[in-house]
Amino acid sequence: MKATADDLHDLVLGWFDDHARVLPWREPDCSPWGVLVSEVMLQQTPVARVLPQWQAWMERWPTAPDLAADAPGEAVRMWNRLGYPRRALRLHAAAVAIRDEHGGSVPSDHAALLSLPGIGAYTAAAVASFAFGQRHAVVDTNVRRVHARAVTGDAEPAPALNAAENRLAVELLPEDATTAARWGVAVMELGALVCTARSPRCDDCPLVSRCAWVLAGRPAHTGPARRGQAWKGTDRQVRGKLMAVLRGSPDPVSTADLAACWPDAPQRNRCLDGLVSDGLVEPLEDGRFRLPGS
Repeated sequence: MKATADDLHDLVLGWFDDHARVLPWREPDCSPWGVLVSEVMLQQTPVARVLPQWQAWMERWPTAPDLAADAPGEAVRMWNRLGYPRRALRLHAAAVAIRDEHGGSVPSDHAALLSLPGIGAYTAAAVASFAFGQRHAVVDTNVRRVHARAVTGDAEPAPALNAAENRLAVELLPEDATTAARWGVAVMELGALVCTARSPRCDDCPLVSRCAWVLAGRPAHTGPARRGQAWKGTDRQVRGKLMAVLRGSPDPVSTADLAACWPDAPQRNRCLDGLVSDGLVEPLEDGRFRLPGS
């Protein structure tokens, strides 16, 4: 029998009570700043990689003003190998805005969160919900996959978040704000641990007897195939190598230092120009390069 919204709430929240991972940003004493940092770090990055970086980050910059007082390049350096280092610059910019415009405290108002530099719809909803217990639909890839399978009967969600998915997420929100906030993280956890993209563990799922996809016989995905991201030899790899050289040096680095990490000069120069354009690398008048503001 297909589940109602109340069924979904009871089953998923009951499962979450017994199976939720213990993570520092979920602890009651975690500050809204800690939640914000975790949400930015967790974008496209697994929990296992984020956890040590989050702990190190919070030890160094326990508040937004602590980070704002440091150079943006230090945020990029501390980001280490989490990937997508522009997120570090966005966090630094958000920290400056929190210090200068909100008295040093992460704002609880959803619109104010959205106004912070680099904070999009997902992160604003997640922080408002998880840090302040507000009623917002928090929709990431894991949530979309659970909704697609359990409610609409599709093996995979659409390639990109669409209006229908947003409407469904809002329709499924419990009315009580506290329950809605817990529901958001519980569905996310179910998608991360059980209703995974590959090899879902349906026998361990609390929704197995009510899941529309399972009840339909687990039909194969018929939409466009998801493309895996290449790495070896790509500009992404080159950018990563250039950033590793810059992060590893306390002093500005020379063109020769950067050349040593990648022999293809045209590709290396193209990637270096891109890093400069993105604000991740600062060229100096003497021809050397450094992290921004370092």
